[in-house]
Amino acid sequence: MKLLVLGATGPTGRHLVDLALRSGDTVTALVRNPAALDDLAGRITPITGDATAPRDVAAAMAGQDAVVSALGVGTSVRAGGLFTRSAAAVIEAAEETGVSRLVWLSSFGVGHTLDWSSTTQKAIYRTLLRSLYADKAIADEHIRSTGLDWTVVLPTRLTHAPARGAFSAGDRLPMKGNPTISRADVAAFLHAAAHDGEWIHRSPVISD
Repeated sequence: MKLLVLGATGPTGRHLVDLALRSGDTVTALVRNPAALDDLAGRITPITGDATAPRDVAAAMAGQDAVVSALGVGTSVRAGGLFTRSAAAVIEAAEETGVSRLVWLSSFGVGHTLDWSSTTQKAIYRTLLRSLYADKAIADEHIRSTGLDWTVVLPTRLTHAPARGAFSAGDRLPMKGNPTISRADVAAFLHAAAHDGEWIHRSPVISD
């Protein structure tokens, strides 16, 4: 598969890139700093650009089979419009290039899933992550309103633990406390979702 990865230099995105390469995919990465992928020289096609710029995204998206976004803001609790602007850019680029398959990384607790959260999760989502999740909610709904073959992935709290290779995924999962899932397992789900149609037009929740 020809796969475009957004957020390839982030912790989840890098897991995704490594997995895609091991699986035999042809990987293109739209990145601000291609030097961050120098260790993959000759194995990946880095394109310098901005994931919030429709022209840059379209240039990277042309000829791809699917787009997987693992964009994130690191340790920040503010989005700065990253998700709304990048969603708009991806949607515009998809219309221009005709690439319809999009796997988009969001977060559990965003939008309607706040109502499904545990008491502990609600306390975090409504305070510390309120601004960040508000931006994600707008982006997610924008994507869901399109005619793209989208999947919006909603993991619980991300960790840097090794992949377990076993986790739960469903349209809705029971929540207790503040459950987690490793970034490596999230990357595996993103990759698998891009390769099959099981989760098209669905918003799977994933958690250990």
